[in-house]
Amino acid sequence: MTQATQPKKGILVTDTAMQHLRQLRAQQSADLCLRVGVRGGGCSGMSYTMDFDSADNIRDDDEVFAYEDGFRIIVDPKSLLYIYGMQLDYSTALIGGGFQFSNPNASQTCGCGKSFGV
Repeated sequence: MTQATQPKKGILVTDTAMQHLRQLRAQQSADLCLRVGVRGGGCSGMSYTMDFDSADNIRDDDEVFAYEDGFRIIVDPKSLLYIYGMQLDYSTALIGGGFQFSNPNASQTCGCGKSFGV
């Protein structure tokens, strides 16, 4: 596992994940934030969501975590209850590659790594 970039609290992002996120953001627009959340569904009951969002869409009750170079992650308050302290990593492996979620709040996870139960 690579070194994690850590804001004051909230979501840890490894250097590998941050590099990949910055590349993805650069392909779209430099002023986008990453919105991370959870929704019902998936193999274990809840699944992670991630998408780029405009800073104009940040709501008053959203938690905003600032990282180096102005990169921001936005989390709605309900999702934050389930993912607070989570680590986001990225793997380049041919099988099982992509974003990896390591969630200390999950009581169970499924094999795909994209869903969890609490």
